[in-house]
Amino acid sequence: MIKKRIEIRNHQEESALFWRRTVAAIVALVLMTGGLVANLYNLQVADYQKYIVRANNNRIKVVPIAPNRGLIYDRNGVLLAKNRPIYSLEIIPEKITDIEPTLIKLQTMLGLSDNDISEFKQSMLHTRRFKSVTFIEQLTEAQMAIFSVHKYQFPGVFVDAFLERYYPYRENLTHILGYVAKINDRDIKRLQQQHKYTHYKATRTIGKLGIERSYEDTLHGQSGFATVEVNNQGRVIRTLNTVPPIPGKDIKLNIDINLQLYANKLLTEKKIDPATGKAVLKHKRGALVVLDPSDDSILAMVSSPSYDPNLFVHGISSAKYKALLADPDKPLFNRVTLGTYSPGSTAKPMIAVAALTAGVITPDTKRNDSGWWQIPNTKSRKWRDDIRWGFGEVDIYKAIEKSVNTYFYPIAYDMGIDRLSAWMNKFGYGVPSGIDIHEDSRANMPTREWKRAHYRQAWYQGDTIPIGIGQGYWTATPLQIAKATSVVANKGLVHRPHIVKSILENDVETDINFNDFANMSSVKQNSWNIVQEGMRRVLVTGTGRQAFSHVAYKAAGKSGTSQVFGLAHGEDYNAEELTERLRDHALFTAFAPLNSPKVLVTAVLENGGWGRRAAPMVRKIMDYVLVKPTLVQQSTLVHKLG
Repeated sequence: MIKKRIEIRNHQEESALFWRRTVAAIVALVLMTGGLVANLYNLQVADYQKYIVRANNNRIKVVPIAPNRGLIYDRNGVLLAKNRPIYSLEIIPEKITDIEPTLIKLQTMLGLSDNDISEFKQSMLHTRRFKSVTFIEQLTEAQMAIFSVHKYQFPGVFVDAFLERYYPYRENLTHILGYVAKINDRDIKRLQQQHKYTHYKATRTIGKLGIERSYEDTLHGQSGFATVEVNNQGRVIRTLNTVPPIPGKDIKLNIDINLQLYANKLLTEKKIDPATGKAVLKHKRGALVVLDPSDDSILAMVSSPSYDPNLFVHGISSAKYKALLADPDKPLFNRVTLGTYSPGSTAKPMIAVAALTAGVITPDTKRNDSGWWQIPNTKSRKWRDDIRWGFGEVDIYKAIEKSVNTYFYPIAYDMGIDRLSAWMNKFGYGVPSGIDIHEDSRANMPTREWKRAHYRQAWYQGDTIPIGIGQGYWTATPLQIAKATSVVANKGLVHRPHIVKSILENDVETDINFNDFANMSSVKQNSWNIVQEGMRRVLVTGTGRQAFSHVAYKAAGKSGTSQVFGLAHGEDYNAEELTERLRDHALFTAFAPLNSPKVLVTAVLENGGWGRRAAPMVRKIMDYVLVKPTLVQQSTLVHKLG
């Protein structure tokens, strides 16, 4: 048997190993302690400012406070757009022991649908339990009354209030005021690009159309904020500081609400409803604009039919919005600033001014009208007049008074499209009117370049001839026609049409300066006088004589007929054989008093036929403005709408 060798322990070597390990452990401990101290130094001293900011960001929150939106008044101080309190029903899930029975009771008591309950539950899933969730966005008066009686039965359920925009005159001012609606993703993106989103974080709505959109910065105001301390769950512990919001400024318009309502009334008529057999009010399709020619401030502006803007404030239903879009009368369309029509004979006074100034005609130029005109030295089509046998010998006065087409055909031919287009631009055709809302069409004053771009064709002489009577490729908005008429009324002064009169802040009214006008100084005063005299005769012995008979003031005006479709060569126009929407549009524009104009009215009656059929509306508005309303109502001379 082999015995194991027994090793003798080396106590000296073991002792040395122990001390080496001890020293290594102490060094490691010192190094680790040093690292910990250095890190604590960085956290508590070197990087103190950085981490205290982070800590405060977790502990302190800034809660934005929405400002009150500015109000809108008419020129006489009548409130047109206001903020009214709206009440919502809110639920804090944390304060309700069993939420299902509570929801069932509320649903039965307040008459809610299963879909309403489902939407609330979805919202609740994405909201912390200690925060309120909206159960009903807008309580009706009946729901308010019912809940108030039973409130004690529902701990954790309460009524909250906020201000919402309201338009008391509903559809009567929609195309002027526009409306506000809920802020969407596109609005947020635009606000961020403009560096304005900070002031909208607590705001529910934003201006979408009209004055509400164009003057959004003025009406909105600036957000305030509350600095609050929260715990690690985000619950507010206390409010540290509050900076109140700055409310939006109020706006006063040039609009006279009484005149606006009267103008709206003129574009309605009673018709028998075939379904019920009862008389109902039907809105005519058309537009009316009333200006003060001294500065082109807009006193009334009607696009008919219209719609109730309050539908959009809280959020319009898909069904109602589709119904508005599908309506063949296009109530969403602002006919005054976006509707484009051939200006027809309303443009003849402006063409006359251009021709007189360019030397194409003189005050003594006379033409023998046999009922038609043809481009010289050609076998082109015969351009006819309204009367087949013509008007005989015609000068510029008679040409405007009787609206003689054959007098203006050769004017267009001699001037050419280049000069005609340039001159009409001076009157405001083919360029935006400059009105202080975004909805503003330039329409079309045709040029050679325009036709080449749109039709890839050259401009022919035959294209120019109908331009001489406001037809062909030429289109204009009712506001452009009114602005051009104002230039004639002011004998060359070109103003910018505008709706807003002044800004109100802290009981101080500041007028807005829109005096950015031009002066057509190249036109002789005699040319303006000739054209105004021709327009005066229109209302005395011309196309407007019937509507303006026995008028109590001197006025000047011009009728116009806007063709909906073109006639083939030799074809006659017969309104009786056409469906209503293919009939010509009726246009009429006028101003009064003649020597010191105070009111200018332009009317478009869609598919109304001859231009003179729009004249009675113009006469009634002028009487309303220039004659006492009581006398207007009692007078037997006021004509019925034709």
